[in-house]
Amino acid sequence: MNKNNLTFDHAAFANYLSSFLVIGHRGAAGLAPENTLPSFRKALDLGCRAIELDVHAVCDAEDTTQLVVIHDDTVQRTTNGKGLVSNHTLEQLTKLDAGDGNHIPRLAEVTALVAKHFADAQPLINIELKGRRTAAPTAKFLQAHPELAVLVSSFDHRELAAFRALDNTTPIAPLFERAQANMLDTASELGASCLNVSQRMVKPVLIEKCSDAGYPVLVYTVNQKLEAQRLKALGVGGVFTDRPDVLMALSGD
Repeated sequence: MNKNNLTFDHAAFANYLSSFLVIGHRGAAGLAPENTLPSFRKALDLGCRAIELDVHAVCDAEDTTQLVVIHDDTVQRTTNGKGLVSNHTLEQLTKLDAGDGNHIPRLAEVTALVAKHFADAQPLINIELKGRRTAAPTAKFLQAHPELAVLVSSFDHRELAAFRALDNTTPIAPLFERAQANMLDTASELGASCLNVSQRMVKPVLIEKCSDAGYPVLVYTVNQKLEAQRLKALGVGGVFTDRPDVLMALSGD
């Protein structure tokens, strides 16, 4: 199969939810420094069919926008640096220690790593638009890589709308920290493929309403096997976890 001829879309995304999906949160954040190449490699080596990461847009030395993989708006929690991510150039960020001597990777580095694990079905990459003005560079990146299996999510629903205006093919998922009356309306307006919600939000009535409306639900961040079993029994499509080593046994039917 020629990967360059593949285009990922809503129908292809549904295949990942045909069985319970265990998604490596920031790679395998409980086993290796989060959002680093070893963390993503660990999740993939454990058998995860999906990983999640966060992107910020920064400029390089030539003033070209680059997407870097880091969660926070600042660098001090996860690296040996200080200050806002947006106040650093790409070159400055990649010189920081993001844990165990690893650097902050570019999105392109992570997708290249994932490509090496391409077998019968390539791993799904959930790209969370974390920083401001990430919609356009992410859409541009995905346009250049139509072979990638991607779900784009964000708590910033305006950023998701900006992404959807530029890309009407890639599946997207609005993120919710707490229940909102207009959740399903938001999903409909965005042309979403699923909803990504906080573990504390999940109740049978929520799953039923989402299911009736045609939206699978993915739940973050679940690290306990008993809780993951409960959520699976409720009918959620999958969970984001820092400990895929604990939950991989639940993956599948």
